[in-house]
Amino acid sequence: MQKILVSRCLLGQRVRYDGGAHGPFDLLERWQAEGRVVPLCPEVAGGLPTPRAPAEIPGGRGAGVLDGELPVMTVDGEDVTAEFLAGARIALDLVATHGIRIALLKARSPSCGNRENYDGSFSGTRVAGEGVTAAALRRAGVEVFSEEEFAAAAARLAELERDRT
Repeated sequence: MQKILVSRCLLGQRVRYDGGAHGPFDLLERWQAEGRVVPLCPEVAGGLPTPRAPAEIPGGRGAGVLDGELPVMTVDGEDVTAEFLAGARIALDLVATHGIRIALLKARSPSCGNRENYDGSFSGTRVAGEGVTAAALRRAGVEVFSEEEFAAAAARLAELERDRT
């Protein structure tokens, strides 16, 4: 059975920076019941508390963080790059352990965003880009979807399951 890495906040777990959560979503509840879901909040796994100060990446480029070119900074000016990188490494370990090929992560998160992110100014300005964990997963060959792409994620999962038979 194909497993799926899923942001814990999308499972209704209160791990967001502000102590909040999203979901639960029917599709994710079904996948959990099937034993497919491998939950992860990279920020908490990397050592950050809940709640925590909002963090952003200058330019919204998680790949730049992975390459040592950019930091992840909180609104208070604290550098939390090490924690974000630690969370990304944990995600990669889970992918390897469980043979994960797809992930469903929180849109626009500095860890999990897969298509756009915030620009680092804490002004709410969105830019094309991805979070640190999303970038690490993509580099490892994992397809990353957001909660705004449930249908595409479900279709890809079905395709992977068909290919296994």
